[in-house]
Parts: sequence; C-alpha cells; structure tokens
Amino acid sequence: MNDVPVPGPVPRFDIAEWRELGIVAGVTGRGPDLPPFDLGLAGSSTPVGTVIDHWRALHSSMPGFSAVVVSRHVHGTEVRWQDPSTGLVIQEGADGHATNRAGVLLAVTLADCVPVYVVDPIARLAALLHAGWRGTAAGILARGVGVLSAHGASVDRLLIHCGVGICGRCYEVGSEVFAACGVDPPAEGKGRLDLRGVLARQARELGVSHVSTSQWCSAHDRQEFFSHRGSGGADGRMVGYLGFSV
Repeated sequence: MNDVPVPGPVPRFDIAEWRELGIVAGVTGRGPDLPPFDLGLAGSSTPVGTVIDHWRALHSSMPGFSAVVVSRHVHGTEVRWQDPSTGLVIQEGADGHATNRAGVLLAVTLADCVPVYVVDPIARLAALLHAGWRGTAAGILARGVGVLSAHGASVDRLLIHCGVGICGRCYEVGSEVFAACGVDPPAEGKGRLDLRGVLARQARELGVSHVSTSQWCSAHDRQEFFSHRGSGGADGRMVGYLGFSV
C-alpha cells in the first residue's frame, strides 16, 4: 500500500488502494508553507488558534464527514467506540477509536508513533490506533482487532496498514524497549527497532493476512512530515485519519 499526496489546500497523503473500497484513510503532512500544517493539540509549537484553524481546514477538506473525532493520547490501549456526532470532537485518554458509522472520521495525532488502520471493508467497520512502543508492547493492536471482532468483523477480511511513522533505521532504543516489544535486544544494549515490523508481526499472529506498511518515514522524510525525534522534541503534530464517508 502506498500513501500518496492528495492535491489541495490541506497537505494530505491518502492510502490510494483503499479509495475504490469507499475508505478515506491517510495522514496529513507538514505542507510547503510556514508555519507548517501543525495539528498538535498541546499548542506547544504553534498557537492554539492556528491549530484549531488547521483542524477546521482538515474537516472542510473531507466532504461526507459530519464529525472528526480525536483524543489526547496517553500511550495506552483504550480503543473507544464512536457513535454519530458532529463537528470536531476532542476526547481524553484514548489511543484508538472504532466505529461502524459512515460520516465519522477517526483521527490520531502523530510525530513518529505509528498510525495503524484496521478495516473490515465488507462489514464496514474501522479502527484507527495510535501505536508508540508502549502501546505496541501493551497490545493496542490486539485490542483494536478485538473491538472490531466484537462488533461483527471477521479477522480473515481485515485489512491492516501500518502508516507513516518512524522507520527501523531511525529508531534507536534501549534493550528494555526491545524486550517489551518481544524482540531479542542487541548485545550492545542499544539498537534500531522496526516498530512497524513488530506491529505487522503482531497482526499476522492475530490471523490477519492482509498487512501493509507505508513507504514513508516521519524522521528521514521530515521535509514532508513531523518528527519528535528528528526535531529534538520541537516539532508539531500530523494526523492520521480513517473513515467511511456518507
């Protein structure tokens, strides 16, 4: 699967192959202008008013969606079920959202963590997960698959895409992170971890066979995306999004 640029005033990269399935999915980018298209809810890199204007622009660029739902993340495993709503809905304490409602655009904020898109295109069920190493280690992917399965999804129909996040070449971590993610730590203690590879392995262990990974890295493709590591903690946030339009 490829995340491809979408022409228009909002910098976006859509999962092209899913469009024909009626699925709107992808991630926002930095954009070519200054200030960049920052969607960070903390407002630490860009004034809050500008961030809210960016959220409004994102919503306006998505015809067929009455609501955009996002949460302030805590690097946990809560995947919250979303019913119909309107406008920009900002919640607290969840790292994933799921729905079977057309017109509800699920969103997660990102700056190296991996957006994981989980869809049953037949049952019209979707979950979007925010997966840093802590969430990955704690099983947020299994939680998301479980929520969809409880609402009628079939694992053998699921499509999973591990989206734009930091790649294995750019993600150096300590042995404790390797161990938490079920990967043998390097002998020297530190090493480079392919977090999207860990998530893809977890997906296959759950019985999902249709698994893909983005070609982009938030760190070494920082001209297009935001990266916490690449900026030394100074960068803003992009947004992964997923939904079925009306």
